[in-house]
Amino acid sequence: MSHADRRRRFEEIARDVIEPVRRYLARRAHAADVDDVVSETLLALWRRLDDIPAEHIAWAIGVARLQLANTERAARRRNRLTNRIRTLDPPPETTADTDDGTDDAVRRVLASLRPADAEVLRLWSWEQLEPREIAVVLGVTANAATVRLHRARKRFADAWRKEAASPGHVEVKERSGR
Repeated sequence: MSHADRRRRFEEIARDVIEPVRRYLARRAHAADVDDVVSETLLALWRRLDDIPAEHIAWAIGVARLQLANTERAARRRNRLTNRIRTLDPPPETTADTDDGTDDAVRRVLASLRPADAEVLRLWSWEQLEPREIAVVLGVTANAATVRLHRARKRFADAWRKEAASPGHVEVKERSGR
């Protein structure tokens, strides 16, 4: 069979099976996984084009069933790995005893800033990046990053003073060393 004949046969089969396979998966898979599993199914059909029986719709649904099982196994493996990483290197946790509302106040102030200012402050404070490293992340010069950080810190301080005037404000010490 020539390449053109193989392609034509695949296109005919794909046209017949794609909607039944998509409906099958839509009832069984997470919506985010449906297109990926349909793609994997079509790839398997292409690879096994010579093995496809006359009942190609049912056969394609069987292939989709196996592809869905592979996707679900991969998700379970990812979840196990994530849990293992959390066990070996857990993220820092805030306990109720030490939660004084500071995080919420900082998040409110950051949300009130321009997105560019909030991002440069997050990179500096949360990610602990130096201005030269922030420059790499943002694709600007080190000098531009230093200026952006300086201006963002000033805008944050101004917004923080406004937050301080609101009821329920929590006083936070500025991070030293930078």
